[in-house]
Amino acid sequence: MSSLKGGVGKTTVALGLASAAFSRGLRTLVVDLDPQSDVSTGMDVNPEEYSNISQVLEKPQTVRAAIAPSGWNKHHEGLIHLLVGSPSAINFDVPHPTIREIWKLEEALAIVEADYDLVIIDCAPSLNALTRTAWAASDRVLVVTEPGFFAVAAADRALRAIEEVRRGISPRLEPLGILINRARPQSTEHQFRIKELKDLFGSLVLSPQLPERTSLQQTQGAAKPVHLWPGETAQEMAGYFDEVLDQVVASANIDAGVVRPTTRRTVDSAFVAEEEPVGEDTAVTDADQ
Repeated sequence: MSSLKGGVGKTTVALGLASAAFSRGLRTLVVDLDPQSDVSTGMDVNPEEYSNISQVLEKPQTVRAAIAPSGWNKHHEGLIHLLVGSPSAINFDVPHPTIREIWKLEEALAIVEADYDLVIIDCAPSLNALTRTAWAASDRVLVVTEPGFFAVAAADRALRAIEEVRRGISPRLEPLGILINRARPQSTEHQFRIKELKDLFGSLVLSPQLPERTSLQQTQGAAKPVHLWPGETAQEMAGYFDEVLDQVVASANIDAGVVRPTTRRTVDSAFVAEEEPVGEDTAVTDADQ
């Protein structure tokens, strides 16, 4: 999960996609690579009880000690784990990492990936080492954007940077697509920017576009998955995230046989890297992110 512009709701989308995978029965690992660690909070995990991503980037073989069961598991029959985030991860977000540093996360995930059907990595808000480390460990990048002028330019920069990483570091890497978040159908500006994105990027622009809904902020505040949150708007958003998950499953060739039918229930009264602008000097070498 990445974006080259802050404030587009990348972490919100990561949590929504994780909720869809959890609800459907996919064995899911969410990696909190963002030093803000908002995914760890949203998945109801106490980070004090586990190691964290910083220790894993230092010593990849310690990865199992940094993986925690999400509190979501208490509310639904499923399996979703979190590789716990940490503000200390910012120390690894250097502008000129070595190739060895870039492959640290891939090395760690190789130890545990057989335990999961899907791994979701919430990237850091820079195009430095952490995001390139995430991309090197990934098969696909989902670029999250919003229908605004600067976000359109950021999506273009993201796709160019992904291609550079693919050519220079990881040939398996491909963009999954561009997911438009916080769209307002009644906004003329939003509709203009959505058309602009489609004109520029064609089939890479995914459907559906995600509307802006306060229910997502409510679920995050309660540290619950949107699929188990009561109310029509929450279930509307859950349906949108199901559609996004369908595209992830198809793109990654995940065996549909492992997926249990989606079951939704409400709870008791409770339940791809945002980055700085990338310049023209982003050629991928062992000095890049």
